[in-house]
Amino acid sequence: MQLEQLNFHHLFYFWRVAKMGHLTHAAQTLHVSQSALSAQIKQLEERLGEPLFEREKRRLHLTETGLLVLSYAENIFGLGQEMLGRLQGSSEGMIRLRVGSVATLSRNYQENWIRPLLSDPAVTLTLESGLLHHLLDRLLQHQLDVVLANEPAPSDPQKPMHCRFLGSQTISLVGPASRWHGQTLAIPNELDGLDLALPGPRHALRTQFDALCMSANVKPRIRAEVDDMAMLRLIARDSGWLTVVPEVVVQDELKTGLLVKVGQSTELKENFYAITTPHRYRVERLERLLAGIP
Repeated sequence: MQLEQLNFHHLFYFWRVAKMGHLTHAAQTLHVSQSALSAQIKQLEERLGEPLFEREKRRLHLTETGLLVLSYAENIFGLGQEMLGRLQGSSEGMIRLRVGSVATLSRNYQENWIRPLLSDPAVTLTLESGLLHHLLDRLLQHQLDVVLANEPAPSDPQKPMHCRFLGSQTISLVGPASRWHGQTLAIPNELDGLDLALPGPRHALRTQFDALCMSANVKPRIRAEVDDMAMLRLIARDSGWLTVVPEVVVQDELKTGLLVKVGQSTELKENFYAITTPHRYRVERLERLLAGIP
């Protein structure tokens, strides 16, 4: 079979079905009948000379050939999506950068990272937040250019990604200056019974903190568990409780003196990563950010 004999329309339909794993749902999304969709995938299988799916009850499972074809289809249509993303605004000389960040990442950190772009008149930014696996799916489909995260991307040979370590920062214990000015507490030993606001269980920092408390047999009173760092910042500012938080989250409140640093632990750190795909098109401004060049 020659390249000109490959029906990319059929390949696109296969790609959508393989992603959804269900013929009926894919047909509804594509606005075609289930029989028409099934017939076009059948034609693709006949052209390739191999079955792409095994049918088990109402579910479809990719064969070994199907997995191989899907990996190529991901690149073909992913690059198509990347091209469309790149073209948005290009007619006006604009460069669009699409940045995803995990919901548990500090918005202050994200703003600090993209700050060099804010004064660049040639750049249009698209900023998204969400769960890491959702963002990575969008990254692999070339709907995002980079994902900022506080944990590395999981290793998966079927989904190659580049994970660049951007740095880390020590975690601080902060409290309202009106009550805690001039005081220092050891983490975790002097936190027993104290009211604390903490990052939620999904935050990478939380596992570290819980392990420290357990090893020291310390049981603080957990008054709030907060995934969203912007909300944790508000609680740190307004609740009167002590808060275990990455310092960048409350950088403005510490600068103005509304909050003070009561303690710090070198055993608690938040790491920051920039996750990209080995795509072919390089955006110079993004490459400069990844290299730490303002």
